[in-house]
Amino acid sequence: MIYLTMSHDGFINDIHPLVRSFIPGEEIEVSYRGTEPGESFFLSVETSEGIPASFEIKDRTKEDRLAMKNELKCTLYRQLSDKLKKELPWGTLSGIRPVRLAMNHLKEGFSEEETVRWMQDYYLAGPEKSSLAVEIAVKEQRIINEINYPGAFSLYIGIPFCPTTCLYCSFPSNAIGKWKERTGDYLDCIEKELLAVKRSFPDRNPVTVYIGGGTPVTLSEEELKRLFSMTADIFNLSSLKEYTVEAGRPDAITYGKLKVLKENGVDRISVNPQTMNEETLKKIGRFHTVADTVRAFHEARDEGFDNINMDMILGLPDEDLSHVERTISGIAELQPDDLTIHCLAVKRGSALKEHMDRNGYSCSPDTDRMMEAAGRGAEKMGLSPYYLYRQKNMSGNFENTGWSKPGKEGLYNILMMEEVQSIAAVGAGTVSKYVGQESGDISRYGTPKDLNSYFGSIDEIISKKEEFFRKPV
Repeated sequence: MIYLTMSHDGFINDIHPLVRSFIPGEEIEVSYRGTEPGESFFLSVETSEGIPASFEIKDRTKEDRLAMKNELKCTLYRQLSDKLKKELPWGTLSGIRPVRLAMNHLKEGFSEEETVRWMQDYYLAGPEKSSLAVEIAVKEQRIINEINYPGAFSLYIGIPFCPTTCLYCSFPSNAIGKWKERTGDYLDCIEKELLAVKRSFPDRNPVTVYIGGGTPVTLSEEELKRLFSMTADIFNLSSLKEYTVEAGRPDAITYGKLKVLKENGVDRISVNPQTMNEETLKKIGRFHTVADTVRAFHEARDEGFDNINMDMILGLPDEDLSHVERTISGIAELQPDDLTIHCLAVKRGSALKEHMDRNGYSCSPDTDRMMEAAGRGAEKMGLSPYYLYRQKNMSGNFENTGWSKPGKEGLYNILMMEEVQSIAAVGAGTVSKYVGQESGDISRYGTPKDLNSYFGSIDEIISKKEEFFRKPV
């Protein structure tokens, strides 16, 4: 147990994730001393092993809140780092978009070198992560300048079905066996939503289309044809910059489905092993083999796909550095065009956490060496980092990073992560984003994850979504 005591709750959302990053896996109990904002701010962090941190700083007015927050986090970081003999790769940063901070600093006229130093000084980020954020920011900004323009939007289509649900998954996912009889109804709802998007963007067509899930290719060949046909009938896709389908699970990929994707203009797909270790695949609920991954990848190449992404996850149950090296070696033999390196996020109360506790599985604390091995492997394949994001409860407090060959970057990934244009998302459990071109303000509208709720409220969803997008460009 970790005991936090502070004057008031004004900074709890900043303190809580920083403490958890230093001391993962423990419950946190919070109490307040009862002073009001404007007085000195007191904070102590106590564990069963002693008191790692305790200090008081001058509270600030509302106008000075940002400066106080940074002083508070830096003071807490330095004390915890000194007491626990530990440093965090991203310093005091707990948000999911560190690249955006670097990008905004560069836009203010600072050089790349100055921005690297600023991230180290202001956020106490390590030199490697600071340099990585700036490198990616420069690359992303170049790509955004090429594909983004006033009024541009991208389209996301969510297909929330999978052969089975992986234990670590936090995305909308439903076992296809249970819903096989209702996939036609689901596509009816998708069609209604696509027509509503077109009414909301009457004179515009998407810059990129991303079909994700779930595992979209759990749909049959005929259902995939219907999905592609309705999308092409509703939108003019002739000027599309990227058409991605997250084919995903190798046990759902067939040569026939790959052919359907290729014939309908899809130019980027994912074939996701997550690991190339058979025992781990069984532990995490992925009922395919390494051979299935190799087979699916080669079939995609044979069908002419020249932009194939693969995903791998670091920190999976009972995997150590040798497992990661085996995975990166197996992926290197296939030579994908794009590799996304994820760090496992184990959430309290999740199916994965419960399963690990019940079966005695554990996650390696050696994420830093795993990350280094995966990065070296990506570089040997001729890939370089192009986008990055973070999640709560990530193994080792690291990040998820996309690596690609030159010209094979996932454009939708960049647009979605940096929130520079609106995303019209259709399907259960999806989130649409509206980005004001003048103000830069971002608002969101989400649909229910539960399929029965989605089916039952589709007309209300469409009405609210059209109202959501009824804003000035």
